[in-house]
Amino acid sequence: MATPLTADRLLRALRDEGLHVIEHRSWRTNNRNHKGPWGPTHGVMIHHTVSSGSASSVELCYNGHSALPGPLCHGVIDKDGTVHLVANGRANHAGLGDDDVLQAVIAERATLPPDNEANTDGNRYFLGFEAVNLGDGKDPWPAEQLLAIERAAAAVCRAYGWSERSVIGHLEWQPGKVDPRGFTMASMRTRIGARLDRDPDGPAEPEKPKPKPPTKPTKPPAVKPKPTPKPVAYEPFPGAAFFKAGRRSPIVTAMGKRLVAEGCGRYTVGPGPAWSTADRNSYAAWQRKLGYTGAAADGIPGKTSWDRLMVPNV
Repeated sequence: MATPLTADRLLRALRDEGLHVIEHRSWRTNNRNHKGPWGPTHGVMIHHTVSSGSASSVELCYNGHSALPGPLCHGVIDKDGTVHLVANGRANHAGLGDDDVLQAVIAERATLPPDNEANTDGNRYFLGFEAVNLGDGKDPWPAEQLLAIERAAAAVCRAYGWSERSVIGHLEWQPGKVDPRGFTMASMRTRIGARLDRDPDGPAEPEKPKPKPPTKPTKPPAVKPKPTPKPVAYEPFPGAAFFKAGRRSPIVTAMGKRLVAEGCGRYTVGPGPAWSTADRNSYAAWQRKLGYTGAAADGIPGKTSWDRLMVPNV
């Protein structure tokens, strides 16, 4: 059962994902908790505002209107990719939706059932982001805005340990809805999944282009150079997904020995060949030693911290 994120934790998660976040007015206490329960949180829902202009759209989502009292979401994502936080708690964004869809989101199933019922209170269970767009299929979606939607959803998923399958569009939840219109949720989930697979220690760096091979073979030197000592080989980063509870590998043992050597070992017995809570606690101590904090020091190895640990080949 996922407890709703506190205001501070949501703000930190978004900024840790590289987003520009503005705290709008009294967003920390702006909610509709008096109208019904808030939580447990089960997913992220994406909408479009059917409006234009950042300032007016943010005010609309903060206050709502006579037919639909605010707040109308938790964050507004404008055209330049800025996230404006407008609510903390229950918000009037999801409405009644399909209970079968909710169960599919909770189970993170690959395929969602059709949303053909409106029998479940989505305002209780979903965090909502409204993206500024007219929703007419013609209003463009700038690359900066799509990237911010990807980052905002990934930030919440990362905070909870969810996959991209915990992110849905309003049109997948409530019969008759079309938002977000202009891109598919399948394509956005693919983007979110790729982001979640990246190095948790920091943003991915672009790959350097490989040097082009010479057009003509070079002549061997007249005098052979003296052989140099073979450098120590280190284990390449196996990817964050490698480190699952119970994973058995000599790499885990080798990693644990290096953590002990660095003064970060948190083992009662070991290290052993199976990834355990002790391994994660030890690695979190290593991340903190490197200066990482918050979600970046969660004990799940990332490429940057792994390369600095220098785990020898096994």
